[in-house]
Amino acid sequence: MNKYKGLEDIISSDRIRYNEPMKYHTTMKVGGECSCLVEPSSIEEINSIVKYAKENNLKYYIIGNGSNLLVKDKGIDGLVIKITNEFADIEKNGEYIKVYAGYSLPKLAQYAKNNGLAGLEFASGIPGSIGGAIRMNAGAYGSEMVNVVDKVGYLNEKGELIEISCKEAEFSYRHSMFVEHPEYIIVYAIYKLEKGNCEEISSKMEEYMNSRKEKQPLEYPNFGSVFKRPDGGYFVGKLVDDCGLKGYTIGGAQVSTKHSGFIINTGNATCKDVLELIEYVKNTVKEKFNVLLEEEVVILGGN
Repeated sequence: MNKYKGLEDIISSDRIRYNEPMKYHTTMKVGGECSCLVEPSSIEEINSIVKYAKENNLKYYIIGNGSNLLVKDKGIDGLVIKITNEFADIEKNGEYIKVYAGYSLPKLAQYAKNNGLAGLEFASGIPGSIGGAIRMNAGAYGSEMVNVVDKVGYLNEKGELIEISCKEAEFSYRHSMFVEHPEYIIVYAIYKLEKGNCEEISSKMEEYMNSRKEKQPLEYPNFGSVFKRPDGGYFVGKLVDDCGLKGYTIGGAQVSTKHSGFIINTGNATCKDVLELIEYVKNTVKEKFNVLLEEEVVILGGN
């Protein structure tokens, strides 16, 4: 008997996929199958799905847009709860925007611009969802979530909806309290922005987007910056460059020739290729500069 079959009593069958290839749910386009993937559309559905998983001893994992995610080639033996477009309401109240976890971060930046609200220009090119952005305090161009978030709502391990302040979210560089508490499910964020000039906001977003296109390998599948910025004033791209690793390739995974802080999928990469390349880069940088690089990406699944 299919132990996931009972989910069909909770969520419509068109939002349930069995033996789903996870390469379709990560921006790196690698990864094996998960046993079952569901896309809830409400808090009630999320709670019911989690309850079902616990009652049936099913491992479950929460993902968003998959822009900072690697799934191993053996896939995920368990339930993947994808918080995405189905769970993506948005509402504005003056200079505050309340947006649910599945909403796209670039779409939010556009929404803010269209409403004459400034502060999210930096986020216009970050290809994640709100939930993932909050979890890792996503940032670019000198700003990050901590600078614009007012409150965060999440479901605790009992399924209770809790709202906390920005300070209570314990944001730090590419980190928040939600990294330490994977059992918490981010539901929404409330952003506090400032009134601005639409043309100026648009101009800044265009400037950032042109910079991304020029410097980042957006034409290939990737998961953004591979490594966190190391202590000591080092820059990852320069360290990797100075090791002569620009363009270094294992299988279908390559250190980008455009920006050495990125690893790209040249078309047929496996997760194994990507992980081996990450390790090779880390080991080479450690040997040459005695700097230990720490990856930003979240890794799920079997070998």
